[in-house]
This record gives sequence, C-alpha cells and structure tokens, in this order.
Amino acid sequence: MKIGDVVLSKAGKEKGQLFVIVALDDKYAYLSDGKRLKTYKPKKKSFKHIQKFTNLSLNESEVLDKNERANALIRKFLSKIRSEHV
Repeated sequence: MKIGDVVLSKAGKEKGQLFVIVALDDKYAYLSDGKRLKTYKPKKKSFKHIQKFTNLSLNESEVLDKNERANALIRKFLSKIRSEHV
C-alpha cells in the first residue's frame, strides 16, 4: 500500500467505509475521507484492519497538500468510486 491508495476498513466503527491513505509508518496507515477525517487529522488504523479496495489511486502530491482543496479532492474521488461499485 502507498499514499493515495483507496482502502476499505474491515474493523472498528468505520467498518465498510472507504478512505484514502494520507500517511504511512511501520505499523499504521493514516486515513482520510475528506469530510469527518480531514487530511490534517487522519484516522490511525492498523494494516490488518484495512484492505486495498481498488487499483485507482490519487496522486501522492495532491494528498499530501494539507489544505481544504485536498479534502475536497478526496471527497469527490471517493464519491466517484462508490458510485462505480454500487
């Protein structure tokens, strides 16, 4: 997994929701949905509790931009993916 990938949460209160990875470290991925979980305050989730959802991904430089434009881009991108997979 890499920054910009779309993942599906497999556990926790966000189970079944889609997110974009905005940061990574050794044990955790930091996730954003652009609405409740912004890029500047992402959800920390263990790799065992997420799975890659699609091969589509956002450009890493767009995701790392910590402003509202990045959050809007994430919201729009996730909405497009949800509509394609319904």
